[in-house]
Amino acid sequence: MSDSSSILVVDDDQRNREMLAEALSDSGFKVDIACDGVEALSKINQVTYDALLSDIRMAPLSGLELLDSVRKIRPEMPIVLLTAFGSVDTAIQAMKQGAFDYITKPINLDELVLTMKRAVEHRRLIDENRTLQRAFSERPRVASLIGQSKKMVEVFKLVGKVSRSRTAILIQGESGTGKELIARAIHDNSLRATHRFVAVNCSAIPDSLLESELFGHTKGSFTGAHTMRCGLLEEASGVTFFLDEVGDLTPAGQAKLLRVLQQGEIRRVGSNDSVKVDLRIIAASRRNLGDLVLTGRFREDLLYRLNTVTIFLPPLRERPEDIPLLAEFFLALYGDQKEVPVTSFSSTAIQALLAYSWPGNVRELEHVVERAVALASHAILSVDDLPPEVLYKNRRGEDRADMPPGTLKALQKEQVLRMLESTHGNKERTARLLGISRRTLYRLLERYGIGKIRDSVESDVQGTIGS
Repeated sequence: MSDSSSILVVDDDQRNREMLAEALSDSGFKVDIACDGVEALSKINQVTYDALLSDIRMAPLSGLELLDSVRKIRPEMPIVLLTAFGSVDTAIQAMKQGAFDYITKPINLDELVLTMKRAVEHRRLIDENRTLQRAFSERPRVASLIGQSKKMVEVFKLVGKVSRSRTAILIQGESGTGKELIARAIHDNSLRATHRFVAVNCSAIPDSLLESELFGHTKGSFTGAHTMRCGLLEEASGVTFFLDEVGDLTPAGQAKLLRVLQQGEIRRVGSNDSVKVDLRIIAASRRNLGDLVLTGRFREDLLYRLNTVTIFLPPLRERPEDIPLLAEFFLALYGDQKEVPVTSFSSTAIQALLAYSWPGNVRELEHVVERAVALASHAILSVDDLPPEVLYKNRRGEDRADMPPGTLKALQKEQVLRMLESTHGNKERTARLLGISRRTLYRLLERYGIGKIRDSVESDVQGTIGS
């Protein structure tokens, strides 16, 4: 959380208002208060807050009316509502109108602080993603290169180091990890950035046509070659040429590519004449080219030429800390396309995304978020909006045998067990990480028969405030 994170607290009950403000101030927030909705609107028109916390039942302006007004003047400000148990239906309606979250009374202060931290972080991500989209407005696909994990930070550093050189680069990684995006990022930061970026996927072109497509052919060099034709490499002289799935090149194609790298020239199929080309070639492969060399399917001398610098893209399952960040980015990308914008994920939805193995990597995550947004009928995406394969596969990609289709009980149970294990049985920390109160955690433990509960439930109500 940033030191400058500010929250406006609105409640017409002075005692509650002061207790809420004190709890948030103690957690590092800058807090401003308003005694009713009218005062709150006046302050919001003058000051930009990172989040708003408001009671629903107020006069003369209710929390729902305040929500409506704030959404018009500060549409990106996360709004968290406080509601008594009997008015949950009203709160749910407010969520559909664009509230970030709601908290029921009596209020658990730990849960309150956690919710407001998520709200502020959500606002930060929205601002960060908008900045990225503006920065890459002419190259929107590169904006998807988001990551804060150590592995991805190292990739970004390497991209910065090699972009302005002419060094041959090999990008290796599973399908969907973003190999072409990395190649585009290298091009966009290179001396050839003002020229075209030409991409060819070797696996998408039939073997019989691949050499002809890349290197061109002379008239009569093969059946159907009625005229002379320049290949893509010749046409792309002077630009960056991205050769995806280079491991699928035929032996003859590999020999000709080696000539391009060694001498800067190509020969058309059926010709003995050389044509000079000026190319910066970036190659990529989902398969380990070293393994292909050992089996005789790839030239060792070509591999040496291609991998002067090799960039390894980690699969998404090896950088789970990037999953929430990427999910929030894609949500910001697609969420605004709805009539009622989809603004955030529930904590259980994020946990489900973290538990999945993502065999399709970042590309699959984007499709899952886009699909969930398209089907969602509310402002917050829940586990119900996620496809079955995400819910019923673990991080190893195995089916969850104890989870019958159509229920979320096993998903909840597995997540509680996993979190308890990671906190070594510390229930207070487990509840905090799950984004629920300790009282709710105890109910789940009892429901699923997970161990014996030795702590007194009465301790849960300490530090709470009434309605």
